[in-house]
Amino acid sequence: MQYIAAAIAVFGAALGAGYGNGKVISKTIESMARQPEMSGELRTTMFIGVGLIEAVPILGVVIAFLILFS
Repeated sequence: MQYIAAAIAVFGAALGAGYGNGKVISKTIESMARQPEMSGELRTTMFIGVGLIEAVPILGVVIAFLILFS
């Protein structure tokens, strides 16, 4: 049962991060198309947002390890 719980934790985190990254990147590209002069600032903000979103799967893996080895 622990293996299933760990798999669900990692799967949910990866699914959420993938969806979040897709939304952030698509909205950033849409904004760059509307205001090309802001593209540098938007790109920087996007990279910060994507970095924060990518922390979610790492936390999911940590939770999975805690479930498996505790």
